[in-house]
Amino acid sequence: MRYLFTTLFLVFVSFTTLMAQFDQMIKPAKMEQVTIKQFEDDGLAHFSYAVHVDDQMYLVDPGRDPQPYYDYAKSVNANIVGVINTHPHADFVSSHLEIHQTTGATIFVSKLVGVRYPHQSFDEGEVITLPKGVRLKAIHTPGHSPDGISIVVEENGKDVAVFTGDTLFIGDVGRPDLRESVGNIMAQREELARMMYYSTREKLMVLDDDVIVYPAHGAGSLCGKAISAEKSSTIGQEKLTNYALQEMSEEEFVELLLADQPFIPKYFPFNVDVNRVGALPYQASKEAVRRLERNQHLPLNAVVIDGRKQDVFKSSHVEGAINIMNGAKFETWLGSLLAPYTSYYLIAESRASLEELISKAAKIGYETFIAGAFVYDEKDGSQMAIFKKESFDANPDLFTIVDIRNAGEVAQGKVFDKAINIPLPELMQRAGEIPTDKPIVVHCGTGYRSAAGSSIIQNALINSQVLDMSAFILDYK
Repeated sequence: MRYLFTTLFLVFVSFTTLMAQFDQMIKPAKMEQVTIKQFEDDGLAHFSYAVHVDDQMYLVDPGRDPQPYYDYAKSVNANIVGVINTHPHADFVSSHLEIHQTTGATIFVSKLVGVRYPHQSFDEGEVITLPKGVRLKAIHTPGHSPDGISIVVEENGKDVAVFTGDTLFIGDVGRPDLRESVGNIMAQREELARMMYYSTREKLMVLDDDVIVYPAHGAGSLCGKAISAEKSSTIGQEKLTNYALQEMSEEEFVELLLADQPFIPKYFPFNVDVNRVGALPYQASKEAVRRLERNQHLPLNAVVIDGRKQDVFKSSHVEGAINIMNGAKFETWLGSLLAPYTSYYLIAESRASLEELISKAAKIGYETFIAGAFVYDEKDGSQMAIFKKESFDANPDLFTIVDIRNAGEVAQGKVFDKAINIPLPELMQRAGEIPTDKPIVVHCGTGYRSAAGSSIIQNALINSQVLDMSAFILDYK
């Protein structure tokens, strides 16, 4: 009995010690002098940051619209004196050049990026000094990109936070397959995956466990494949829970990282180039978009993006339009379905919605490709048939079912056994593979993407009846 009690006591002590260690690992460092403000763009799952001490502020990885940073700086009586980019981002356009032109702030970026605007190089071992002994230290962390840096925040001689850009995410690391054909330095995905192995293990994992991790992206970003919904973490927490930071060989890491990466949107290489040059001023570029009269008549075979709700679109729309609804991922799908430099017309249901869509297009630099934007509310335009759940449930075999989810989603489970899988980004090129002897039912995961998918198929197979399952898909999952 005494032996059992002793054993249980030792187990309890070990468990208590382990939990105390675990708690210490995930407990973030305390910051006394420096303030860090996180900005979030839901549509692009993008995080940017303001770092300030007293009246000096530095921005990290700012988005296209500089106004939120100006407003915040004013609210805390600080001056924006520097802008740091961790790498030339592929999934959004940065406002670093505009901020420099407006405020005089110095742009800091790695010399490896090969930028074409005034800047100061910020590379391994280089330091930016703020008041009260706060320092920002650059470390070279290639992997997502060969020119990527992370930025360590040091306060009172201790590292307290790190901005990891697209190298380390919460629960994931950056994808290594975006820089094979674009940028000042290009590298093959396997080479970049090997760089990522050493960047994580020799640069980031050696930081103290309580150092706070601030990434450039969160859940939903296509810059990773399994990003957590958490907005920050600690080095210790990531070492415990991030699949990519677990003990494994370099070869095992490379194989794991390269597997099941999501598709690469068409606009990603374009954004890398824009960010190396610097974008046009945000407001001026939006104002340059031509606003047309309501229900404008368009040239034959014009490319048209209709941002209205799917039921409104199906009741009446411009012939040949693609229905990318004004939702959380409008800009991502706009840049995934349309190649850069494609001239297109933009349609919305109201003037306010139209302005919102133009702003979203500008986040990825696509406002410059808009041939014209207008409100559409005609009632006698082209129409699409409406999905009727009762008819489908009575005999699904009477329909050809097209699943437009990505291959990784389908691998986790098909909704309908006989469905044909053609991912949405491939649909324009592969719609001809779909049999036309039955009505075609299109589904995705939640009902958002199927609006675009069904309109693309209808445009390609004009004599077929195409039905958008929309949110009814949730009844079958």
